[in-house]
Amino acid sequence: MSVDNRQISHRPSEEHLLAQEHPGIEMTSSAFDHPLEQGESAGRAYALSHEDSASKNHPRVQEQDTDNEVTQGLRRLDSEGDTLDNEEAHERPIYRVYKRRWFGLIQLVLLNIVVSWDWLTYAPVTNTTATFFNTDPTIINWLSTAFLFAFLFASPFTLYTLHHSGPRLSIIAASILILVGNWLRYAAMRIQPASFPLAMIAQIIIGLAQPFVLSAPTRYSDLWFSPRGRVSATAVASLANPFGGALGQLIDPFLVNSPSDIPNLTLYVAIISSVATLPSFFIPAGPPTPVSPSSTHLRPPIMKQISLLTHSVNFWLVFLPFSVYVGFFNSLSSLLVQFLTPYNFSETESGIAGALLIVVGLVAAAITSPIIDRSKRYLLLIKTLVPIIALSYLAFIWAPPSYSIVAPYLICSVLGAASFSLVPVALEWLVEVHWPVGPEVGSVIAWAGGQALGGIFIVISDALGEGANGSPRYNMHKALVFQAVIALSVVPCALVIGWLGGGVRNRRLEIDKGSVDRIGGNEAGGI
Repeated sequence: MSVDNRQISHRPSEEHLLAQEHPGIEMTSSAFDHPLEQGESAGRAYALSHEDSASKNHPRVQEQDTDNEVTQGLRRLDSEGDTLDNEEAHERPIYRVYKRRWFGLIQLVLLNIVVSWDWLTYAPVTNTTATFFNTDPTIINWLSTAFLFAFLFASPFTLYTLHHSGPRLSIIAASILILVGNWLRYAAMRIQPASFPLAMIAQIIIGLAQPFVLSAPTRYSDLWFSPRGRVSATAVASLANPFGGALGQLIDPFLVNSPSDIPNLTLYVAIISSVATLPSFFIPAGPPTPVSPSSTHLRPPIMKQISLLTHSVNFWLVFLPFSVYVGFFNSLSSLLVQFLTPYNFSETESGIAGALLIVVGLVAAAITSPIIDRSKRYLLLIKTLVPIIALSYLAFIWAPPSYSIVAPYLICSVLGAASFSLVPVALEWLVEVHWPVGPEVGSVIAWAGGQALGGIFIVISDALGEGANGSPRYNMHKALVFQAVIALSVVPCALVIGWLGGGVRNRRLEIDKGSVDRIGGNEAGGI
């Protein structure tokens, strides 16, 4: 009887049996130290065979967010008719996504919203802000222009941070800069008299924060999301940036009725920005285990990645229209009031036009991004959207002189829908085609080009504006023509992709899909 009791008391658990059958899998509920940058060599990192070495680097699977993952994974393999024996099964990693990925994504969204709102705080009320500082609107435009040029200065630091430390440190750096810049800007408003130079310094500090969050979405989605969700994740985080601009365009004119309201506007934006930055210090650095085969591959050295990218014809064929259209979007967002008010449109009507530009764009991107996530038809959408964007800038030449607000509203809506749908697709396409170049490299370079051109376009448009002798006074008709001509000139770049630059392959997708297929399609989770 005692023997029976001993046998019963020492009966092995299901987990213990699994551990005996699969010694390569350790059942543990403790934190799992997962080195995301492991790999045997840079050369093998580019090859599909590196998956096998990656599985050895990640022998343990942690039980998190779902119950008894190893048991469920093995049962799924059996139910799908996979013929892998037990020895083969434990040598294959189980790729899965984690619920905690949403916390970091939401934080990226919040930071992109507030940093864009900070950028366009004064653009919707340019004339009123000029009165507050006792200057003219052209000087106020430099608050937006300097913000964009600051992006260029911070871009190398952003690239280094994302490549070596990942998105978490990048997000924290942006949060600190946003906090410092916002409250320094508010201090500039409260000094008697108000200090425009101090406000400019504060605006530049906030501008230094933008690349750290605007360039992070592709790196974050690559780290945390499966191939079925990367475009949508990149879209949500990237397009939150212009959504912040939409909030500024729509809300700021209602908060400012006179020049004396400018300090209060600055205070409200500073409070909102401060609250949005606080969760940044609590986001996790990375998932405990890799979410896809491509995330286990070692990247080449950063300078090698830049060289690979800049020597690619396909990169330049996408970079040119992307950076030009991002630049014109920034210019249009900053100067929309000056485009419309000479034709008797109010600042409020101009703000609504700016909001439509962004809100309709967000809706369109919410529709197109999941479709592209499933179809992977990146190139088809790029070649469709680029001509639509160019034609929208052409049509906008005649929108303000129509003296009907319907025309600007309609064209801004179409322009926003096409522009917003293009952004995440182009960024993810750069990653897919140029793998193993890291997602942060193409993102930083593409966004830097767009921000730099945005600043240049604002300066050129200001110079092309008519003075008091124009008809109507202070109109910017020549600037609108300039926009259209440049926008049309880059359309051929997108149309010849695949012909001029050679064949196009979704290299990262091939790695992910091929590896998943070989383990029976068992990619646990998904977006």
